[in-house]
Amino acid sequence: MLNDILKYTGLFILLLAIQVLLLNNIQFSGFVNPYIYILFIILLPFETPSWLILILSFSTGIVIDVTSGTLGLHTSATVLAGFARPYILNLVSPHEGYEQGDLPGIKTYGFRWFLTYVLILVTIHHLALFYIEVFRFEYFFRTLLRVLLSAGFTILFIIIIQVIIIRR
Repeated sequence: MLNDILKYTGLFILLLAIQVLLLNNIQFSGFVNPYIYILFIILLPFETPSWLILILSFSTGIVIDVTSGTLGLHTSATVLAGFARPYILNLVSPHEGYEQGDLPGIKTYGFRWFLTYVLILVTIHHLALFYIEVFRFEYFFRTLLRVLLSAGFTILFIIIIQVIIIRR
């Protein structure tokens, strides 16, 4: 138990550091912003209680907001993703269900399952993030393009991270 807490604390710090120090400074023509900090919520164990997911989602989002100067923007999108996570896991659940002690990942349930899970969760997060940021319908299609491009790059980074973890 203590080992898991330390592991997830390290993951939390590592992903937030990469996001704040590296990825927040990368922007391709204003359309692509990879946000891999959502991977922390994605990789939480299946047995994590919903209330704890919401608290961790809030904590993750508020740290990104404080360091980025966007108070509330990332927090609201990350809490929405954390709220949707149990429903998405139920939606993409294998027929036999999830095994006790398993973790979400390519290694456990395969590439197709993981891609579907990540695609849905990252898209929900990015839709909320970018549409709350713009907060008007005037730029609907431009914002949708930003969502699709940023979600695509975020998913690509998450898959690469998963493949690196599997090789270890």
